[in-house]
Amino acid sequence: MRTIKRTLQERITARITPNKAVLVFGARRVGKTVMMRKIVNDFPGRTMMLNGEDYDTLALLEKRSIANYRHLLNGIDLLAIDEAQNIPYIGSILKLIVDEIPGICVLASGSSSFDLLNMTGEPLVGRSTQFILTPFSQEEIAQTESAFETRQNIEDRLIYGSYPEVVMMDNYENKIDYLRDIVNAYLLKDILAIDGLKNSNKMRDLLRLIAFQMGSEVSYEELGKQLGMSKTTAEKYLNLLEKVFVIYRLGAYSRNLRKEVTKAGKWYFYDNGIRNAIIGSFSPIAVRQDVGALWENYIIGERRKENFNKGLHKEFYFWRTYDKQEIDLIEESSDSLTALEFKWGNKKPAIPTVFQKAYPHAEYHVVNKDNYLEFI
Repeated sequence: MRTIKRTLQERITARITPNKAVLVFGARRVGKTVMMRKIVNDFPGRTMMLNGEDYDTLALLEKRSIANYRHLLNGIDLLAIDEAQNIPYIGSILKLIVDEIPGICVLASGSSSFDLLNMTGEPLVGRSTQFILTPFSQEEIAQTESAFETRQNIEDRLIYGSYPEVVMMDNYENKIDYLRDIVNAYLLKDILAIDGLKNSNKMRDLLRLIAFQMGSEVSYEELGKQLGMSKTTAEKYLNLLEKVFVIYRLGAYSRNLRKEVTKAGKWYFYDNGIRNAIIGSFSPIAVRQDVGALWENYIIGERRKENFNKGLHKEFYFWRTYDKQEIDLIEESSDSLTALEFKWGNKKPAIPTVFQKAYPHAEYHVVNKDNYLEFI
C-alpha cells in the first residue's frame, strides 16, 4: 500500500519535550493513530501507547493519584494516549502527569477538542502545544502522484474528498460506502457523546441544512425555525459540530468601513466527501448544480490545511458589503492581506472597487482550474 508521510509529523516530534503535553486534534479516521504510532516507534526512549477507548486504559488511569501514575509510568519516557477524550477527567490526568512525573513526555490525540481543553476545569495552560490534523492535503497526496495525475483527479477530490483511506481506494462504490460509514458510525457518535445529546435526527437535519447552504451566509434564527428549535440551540449545535472538526465558520472581514458586513458567518466542511455523504450526492461534476460551492469549499480547505500543517498563523474571513460586492476568502497575517476569489470556470472578475480602495496593499487572485495548484 502507498504510504504518505504527514506534514505535521516532524513538527509534532520536535515539540515533544519533558513535562509538556502535545495534543493532536482532528476528526475520526483522518490518520491520527497511524501518525502517532509512527512517532512512538521512532522515539529514542522507552514508550507506552494507550487507547482511550480501551477498558484496560480506563482502569489504569481511573485512580487519579501521583503514586499511581509514578508506579505506572516508572521508566517511561513518552506516554502516548490515542482518542484521549474518552477518558473521564483526562485534562486533570494529563496535568497531574506532566506536573508530577519528572522527565515524562506526553502525546495525546482526540477527535474532540471539547473534553481535553474544557471539561476538566483545569486546562493545560502553559503545559501543552496543540495541533490539528486534517484529511490529506494535496501537498501530502503529491508524494504519490504527479501534477498531471493531480489535475486528472481534481473532480474526484471535489466529490469524494481527501480522507486517507478514501484517497487510497480505487473503487468508487467503496469510497461511497466508506464515507457513509464515517458519517453514521463515527461523526454522529462523537457529536452526540460530547454533550449528552440524544436527538441524532435533529443533528443530522442541521448538518443537511448546512451542507445545502455551504458557502452561504447562515442565520441561526432561520436554522432554528426550520428545525423547530431556538436560535440559541441551533448555535450550540453548530459549535459542537465545529468542536468535532466536521464544519468550521468563517466570519466577515471588516476594518469598520460603514458599508462592510460585520456580523454574518459562513460555514464550510473540513472535507468535501463528508459533505456529499451527508446529502447523499455523489453525482459527477458535469451534472451537478453545486460545483461552485464544492470548488470553494475545497480550495478554502486546502488553504486552511497549509495553515495548520505549517503553523502559518493566518486568520480566514470572507468579505462583503451591504450592496453585494464580495470576495470569497480573505487571509490575514501579521504582515500581509490576501484576497482570493474562486471560479470553477474561466471567469476572472476584477477586484471589487470598494475593497481595492479600502485595502490598496492587499494581493488579489482569482483561483480556477488552470492555476489552482499554485495556491494549494
